[in-house]
Amino acid sequence: MDEFVKCLIKPINQFRWVLAAAFLFAVFLPACIPASQPPPPLPTETPLPTQTFTPIPSPTLTQPPSPPQVTDTSTAILPTPTLEDTPVPQNVRFAVIGDYGSGSEAESEVADLVKSWAPDFIITTGDNNYPDGESETIDEHVGQFFHEFIAPYQGSYGEGSHENRFFPSLGNHDWHSPGAEPYLDYFTLPGNERYYDFERGPVHFFVLDSDSREPDGVGRSSQQAAWLQSHLAASTSPWKIVYFHHAPYSSGMHGPVDWMQWPFAEWGADVVLSGHDHTYERISRDGIQYFVNGLGGMSKYLFFGVIEGSQVRYNDDYGAMLVEADQDMVILKFINRQNEVIDTIQLNRQ
Repeated sequence: MDEFVKCLIKPINQFRWVLAAAFLFAVFLPACIPASQPPPPLPTETPLPTQTFTPIPSPTLTQPPSPPQVTDTSTAILPTPTLEDTPVPQNVRFAVIGDYGSGSEAESEVADLVKSWAPDFIITTGDNNYPDGESETIDEHVGQFFHEFIAPYQGSYGEGSHENRFFPSLGNHDWHSPGAEPYLDYFTLPGNERYYDFERGPVHFFVLDSDSREPDGVGRSSQQAAWLQSHLAASTSPWKIVYFHHAPYSSGMHGPVDWMQWPFAEWGADVVLSGHDHTYERISRDGIQYFVNGLGGMSKYLFFGVIEGSQVRYNDDYGAMLVEADQDMVILKFINRQNEVIDTIQLNRQ
């Protein structure tokens, strides 16, 4: 009996130790494995922290600017070029009127013709204010038709120009008022305002007073003539244009005015413009061109004979001259109020 019990108890004891060993293994083995060590990360998760800490904008900071930025930079530079980079346009377009200041319908139509050309400025060959150059009539005879070219303009016919674009010369009718004071008061001109010079583009203009009442004289040995000679000699402009009232050469009623027959070509002038005779005439003398331009609206004169060098003569209708000049050439046209081109000549720089 005892042997039988011993046989039963022995396996039970062995199984008990197996259970005890299993229990100890289950309890103590996890304690031997570090609880804070995570399982190895998956390969696909490895780059995620790197991407998170690599700023995406940083590559653009080291790359060249995008095209819009380049355009903006260029635009910012354009408004501040040097004068050498931006040459001043060297061409002008101007009108010439003479013996016009009457307030007549003909003057109005000539003025409309001139303004249709959109000239840069207007010059005159005198007799701006018929009949006697008085202050009571000058605005009616000048400002009424040309106020938008005059600065400062203080008349009653509208707005003036922001800068003066009207450059008259004195005529004998302007001198009928003592000292030509209404003319001198009405216009603001360079120098002593009776004779002066100015430059526009490639042209240097010299404006003379040809009336015998000029305080500085009108003969070729006068103070005024000496002024012209010295200023012509000093000018570096490609073209030099002289203008005044009394025509040194003319086939019209008044004929040549000898006291204005100065050696213009010898002194360096390229073109001489005048009025006094109410005609249009082009005359070639001493290698340069002389023009009589007196059909601005007062009246029309007949021709009396033909003076030496006369190339073109016209007195059928009123009109004005349109002149365009650049560094190399000058084109002069006479156009009547019907917009018919009567004469054209082109002068080329040699």
